[in-house]
Amino acid sequence: MTELRIRAATTEDLDTVRAFWKVAAEGTSISDDRDGVGRLVARDPEALILAEDDGGLVGTVIAGFDGWRCHLYRFAVHPGRRRRGIGSALLAAAEERFVRLGGRRADAMVLWRNETGQHAWRAAGYAPQEQWRRWAKPLTD
Repeated sequence: MTELRIRAATTEDLDTVRAFWKVAAEGTSISDDRDGVGRLVARDPEALILAEDDGGLVGTVIAGFDGWRCHLYRFAVHPGRRRRGIGSALLAAAEERFVRLGGRRADAMVLWRNETGQHAWRAAGYAPQEQWRRWAKPLTD
């Protein structure tokens, strides 16, 4: 690995990020369309954090803070680049952002079937909270 670059996404990155998620992320979200990702970047320009190596995208994480809670989404590292410190660098950047904003605890959404992701989160010091269950309702068709 050459010099890993961690930076916030811009609107110019939207298509690259969406294509990357098709290769590296587990599952899909109704918010993964271009408009959804564009709204995220427009509303909170520092939330979508990218990792680049040799000019190419190798990792992402969304570090969303609503003023109350710190949420992590779309944590993904290219399958051919895993276990090289990219995920650790992304999470460090996200956690530093949260602390700077006054956040006290971060949580992550991880699919039950995503064993690789669960291992990565545990390795980073996160643990499941079995007493919680996520409830969701789509707001659009």
